[in-house]
Amino acid sequence: MTPSTIDRDAGYRLLAEMAGPSTVESTLTGLDSLAPGFPDWIVTALFGGTYQREGLALRDRQIANLAALTAIGGVEPQLDDHVRNSLRIGMSAREIVEVMVHLAPYVGVPRALAGLRVAAGVFADGADGADDAGGAGDSGDAGNADGTAPGGAR
Repeated sequence: MTPSTIDRDAGYRLLAEMAGPSTVESTLTGLDSLAPGFPDWIVTALFGGTYQREGLALRDRQIANLAALTAIGGVEPQLDDHVRNSLRIGMSAREIVEVMVHLAPYVGVPRALAGLRVAAGVFADGADGADDAGGAGDSGDAGNADGTAPGGAR
């Protein structure tokens, strides 16, 4: 069996690149005070392990994350983070919207709409990269300012 390689330092560097150093620090510190050691395990195992594997580009991994979190449902804070991370690594708002729309026949319209509401909230916040990411207000509009989908659907 091939042993996995885990690189803690690479994990922290990647997370800082994707989420921004201040976000990482505030999130990890708060979680560590609640569950000591757990944030380090997350960063080390995921960002220093799984994300470091060959075979998928970071963009492709983010698309998989967006799809999985939208399909699971009920994990809006994590989906919000991954929408922001996707923008930071260069995905456009339009591409993120299309991931959610593409999921509708596979995971259901309510889950796709929930994903679109999260994305619309991130775009409305002006998250890093959202201003030059194709804009949520163009023909790929993810939703209205109140988080509803176009036409008032929820």
